[in-house]
Amino acid sequence: MPRPGFVLEVDRSTPPILFWRGENFTLEKLPADRSRVIYAPEPHRVIDDIDGAIRHSLLNPIDMDPLPTLLFPGMKLSIAFDDISLPLPKMTRPDIRQRIIEAVLDMAAEAGVDDVHIIAALALHRRMTEDELRHQLGDRIYDAFAPRGMLYQHDAEDPDNLVLLGETPHGEEVEINKRAAESDLLVYVNINLVAMDGGWKSTATGLASYRSLRHHHNTHTMQNSRSFMDAHKSELHKSNWRMGEVMRKHGPKIFQIETTVNNDTFPKPFDFLAKREWEWNGRDRAKFIAAQAGLNRTPSRMARNIFHGIEAPHNMTSIQCGEVEAVHKVTTENVWKQQLVEVQGQTDILTMGIPFICPYNVNSIMNPILVMCTGLGYFFNLYRGKPLVREGGVVIMTHPTPNEFHPVHHPSYIDFFEQVLTETTVPSELEARFEKQFAEDDWYRHLYRTSYAYHGVHPFYMWYWGSHGLQHCGRVIIVGGDAPTVRRLGFTPASTLNDALEIASDVVGRNPTITHLHTPPIMVADVK
Repeated sequence: MPRPGFVLEVDRSTPPILFWRGENFTLEKLPADRSRVIYAPEPHRVIDDIDGAIRHSLLNPIDMDPLPTLLFPGMKLSIAFDDISLPLPKMTRPDIRQRIIEAVLDMAAEAGVDDVHIIAALALHRRMTEDELRHQLGDRIYDAFAPRGMLYQHDAEDPDNLVLLGETPHGEEVEINKRAAESDLLVYVNINLVAMDGGWKSTATGLASYRSLRHHHNTHTMQNSRSFMDAHKSELHKSNWRMGEVMRKHGPKIFQIETTVNNDTFPKPFDFLAKREWEWNGRDRAKFIAAQAGLNRTPSRMARNIFHGIEAPHNMTSIQCGEVEAVHKVTTENVWKQQLVEVQGQTDILTMGIPFICPYNVNSIMNPILVMCTGLGYFFNLYRGKPLVREGGVVIMTHPTPNEFHPVHHPSYIDFFEQVLTETTVPSELEARFEKQFAEDDWYRHLYRTSYAYHGVHPFYMWYWGSHGLQHCGRVIIVGGDAPTVRRLGFTPASTLNDALEIASDVVGRNPTITHLHTPPIMVADVK
């Protein structure tokens, strides 16, 4: 059995701890006797016969009939799948989604089904390139469906291909992809990287329009979600589940396929990054020294290409198919088995190294808004129970935070940074004053629909994602970041970790407790 997660109490003999800094990393010495480090559980074993497990699950779903019995000649079959926002980093080929969709297509062919569409569930994310689609789906699927227009990407701004299914009792409009809504069967292929993924969030987010998404991607929902990973405390989860009831009554029959992966994040050249520092051997130390020295001399663009070229060895640990909610319940338990780490009590200061990647900069740049979202939106929310940091405590991130944006992927982010954040950083204020303008801008819509740009409203959603963290924390400090850029975000810059701890003392006193979240790999702190 792999070892479970571990909380290390730092003493004078503890070696320096690895901190990510974007496309680089450093070793930092934490104060003894008042610091601790949370390490993820070791990777669980993947399924030996993945294709066999897929077929068995399709034939033995939860609370639904076997997939072959749901297929018949003349039917409309739509297969939707998660986009490149997960898993992170991308997995080695063949991707799980390819293997599952090939199995579904084989069963459809045996049943005489010839009206099949395959849809990338983008929501408001950027369109994927041909290379990215081929990596996920394989050449066989791409070559068979893309040239005939039967493999395509959901367009949340195409009024002719959206349909309103109804409203929830809370007035939340449920508008989704028309082809998916009018299908005799919608098969959704999901990867649950974290507990927040999957369930009704798959269809109510991935196949939805801005008209629908605005009901749960807003400051009220985000600030009142006391951890996105804990369904019982997440307003985002509750909204998606209300929308799911509308889909159940008025939408297509849905055959949900959910998978979990282990947290084996880094291939051999970088595997030391997931190890506990005191267990590094001579080879691991040599790898760290060589990698850091090389990265220190490497231009940032080249370093990005190196890291985004990583293909993770993680793979499938479970697959379950059938009725949406029944499937998701089992999936969530499998996620917890891999990711939960029991932690006793909160801390005064939470430190986190922000790595090179998040769900929204795959093959792209981690711009300042995404640094904020990764730290306060994702890493801050990697908990169940209570936040790791106490209310009024301090979050310290390490990241270079350059004033740098990908002009193709993130055009509205540039204007958000230059126009909106110069006016206010308060989520509710920028939502009220600026969201509609960006969401309805014709140029942003054009770039989203025809190029490879995130939707005009997307930087607002990233800022809202961190709104609970902003509300909860007394101060946010970024170590090593470009000072004017960090201040534009409303945060405090610091040159070194020691400087940051000194600055934090104004908020938490001279001898605060410190907790370092040693991620990636992904974990969830079960805070008692």
